Amino acid sequence: MNFISHCDTPLLRVAYLNGGPQDGAPVVLLHGWPDDATTYARISPVLHEAGFRTFSPWLRGFGPTSFLSKEIMRSGEIAAMAQDVLDFADALGLSRFVVVGHDWGARISYLLASVFPDRIKCCAALSLGWQPGKPATPSPKQAKAFWYQWFMATARGAEFVRKNGKEFARSQWDTWSPLGWFDDAIFDAVARSFENPDWADVTLHSYRVRWGEAEPDPRYAELARRQTSVKIITVPTLTLHGGDDRVVFPQSSEGLEEHFTAPYKRVLLDSIGHFPTREAPDEVSRFLATFLTSYGKQ
Repeated sequence: MNFISHCDTPLLRVAYLNGGPQDGAPVVLLHGWPDDATTYARISPVLHEAGFRTFSPWLRGFGPTSFLSKEIMRSGEIAAMAQDVLDFADALGLSRFVVVGHDWGARISYLLASVFPDRIKCCAALSLGWQPGKPATPSPKQAKAFWYQWFMATARGAEFVRKNGKEFARSQWDTWSPLGWFDDAIFDAVARSFENPDWADVTLHSYRVRWGEAEPDPRYAELARRQTSVKIITVPTLTLHGGDDRVVFPQSSEGLEEHFTAPYKRVLLDSIGHFPTREAPDEVSRFLATFLTSYGKQ
């Protein structure tokens, strides 16, 4: 069973779900956008049975997680959220831990695994492959799928997201995967996390700064520099990618073995879209439990 808890970091009051044996090897589960911490609700019990203790925080700008001060920049940089995870782990007394991430959480997980291998036992990432360096300009086909990112870079797009955040998020759920994987009740429950007063600011900044359309937070300049300078990941890594992902195409995670020096495996999930944790929780749970049992208990 998962329980909601809170802890304070230097910048945030973090709300998180936690469960599993008290002495279990720690696993931090990171959600993506537009989603929330409950995305692992059907996966964490399997990890608990395998002997792991899980911690699933709501990221900055989502759900009950809040900033401690109005003066803190509502940055959506991956480096900012990676530092949040390190601060969160420090607050919980986790010196080394497993990291599992989906979408934004995958980006955060890859950053942590590449820059802080002393803190990360192993890394599992969903719906995204790791490519070192700054993001490359996507192909026309991929750019078309990223329409929402370009939309948010415009003034009118930003205004729409601020006024119609739930509708905007729903359009992604409706189109990023094959139809039929969720119902209105599930989406409405998750969408309450988008009512956080900082959700729009964090969302808009995250996609704008990714493509150089917004100024980064100077607080994370050094970490961002390290993020783009590391060329390999030296901890065991598992990538799970939906074979019918309609926003981050599965071809984008192919052929990346050269970037990993520890055991690395990529698994394509047939007929699954962009939200494997919700679309195929049993399949994802099996892969994660096997991988974590092999590499996450050292």
